[in-house]
Amino acid sequence: MKGLVLSGGKGSRLRPFTYTGAKQLVPVANKPVLFYAIEHLVAAGVRDLGVIVGDTGEQVRAAVGDGSRFGARVTYIEQPAPLGIAHAVLVAEQFLDGEPFVLFLGDNFLREGVREYVQGFLDSGANAQVQLCPVPNPSAFGVADVRDGRLLRVVEKPADPPSDLAVIGIYLFDAHVLEAVKSVRPSARGELEITDTIQWLIDHGLRVDHRVVRGPWIDTGRMDDILQANRLLLEDLQQRNEGTVDGGSRLVGTVVLERGARVERSVIHGPAIIGEETVVRDAYIGPFTSVYHHCRIERAELAASVVLEHTELVGLPHRIEDSLIGRFVRVEGEQSRPRVYRLVLGDHSRVAVP
Repeated sequence: MKGLVLSGGKGSRLRPFTYTGAKQLVPVANKPVLFYAIEHLVAAGVRDLGVIVGDTGEQVRAAVGDGSRFGARVTYIEQPAPLGIAHAVLVAEQFLDGEPFVLFLGDNFLREGVREYVQGFLDSGANAQVQLCPVPNPSAFGVADVRDGRLLRVVEKPADPPSDLAVIGIYLFDAHVLEAVKSVRPSARGELEITDTIQWLIDHGLRVDHRVVRGPWIDTGRMDDILQANRLLLEDLQQRNEGTVDGGSRLVGTVVLERGARVERSVIHGPAIIGEETVVRDAYIGPFTSVYHHCRIERAELAASVVLEHTELVGLPHRIEDSLIGRFVRVEGEQSRPRVYRLVLGDHSRVAVP
């Protein structure tokens, strides 16, 4: 069985971060979301992976490499334009070579992994298997209509959902899916929809099974989703210290210090993770916080947040909470209260001021 991991797309819901970086490389608990997808596939015995890339392909290639660090073999497949999930299957036809495969959207997070779903599909003899998850807002997703234990149809973002079961971004298919993809027409938004593809399989008498996933699933396409996934992973954190902590500091609860991290005259309440070569000085870091590598948190307080690499938070008069802060950012407190605000803000920015 092969794996097909989607790591293209523009990530418009995570702007402004995705103007300069791939959405699948935003870190959760100091590891890019994409890496969890790859690790889950390898743990399920799926090691021959095709990674679909687009505009941010060079970043993805640099991060993932040839896959050997994960115990996988990676082939990169260019999708010339983001024309839908089913279109990604079409451009991967040569790589798939008629074998069954797992289709995994690289920004999906499933804490329990996919091993049981992969094995269940291989044992079942089904032509396809879709994974479902109950959600409070099904009209925002593709939704499954399941009756008497059978999947009858899937509907893309229906105004009147037939159930609360969202079709999540993890699918299993055999070679029949290529015939389906070649038969469906682009939707109103100009994309080949995976829901239309699945419906074609159902309508043509092919066996499409479904499984309701165990454990949390998150589509990490928005800031709040990243923070939620970060919280879930930090709950399972195992204590590790590869850095240094001076005598004037306290680590409370489960705290991970990655290689070269330094904590000086500071308090860190876990669960929290501090990245490589990051300095925490005269600061407080509260629970459910991830600070990535080569950052500096000095004379500042931070809690329930994700901070990306090479960022500095210095001399802040108020605590930062429930925030996602990008790469190479510097947030510095003023010594005196300004009479005016001077701002340079990118598109889709949100700023709250006192």
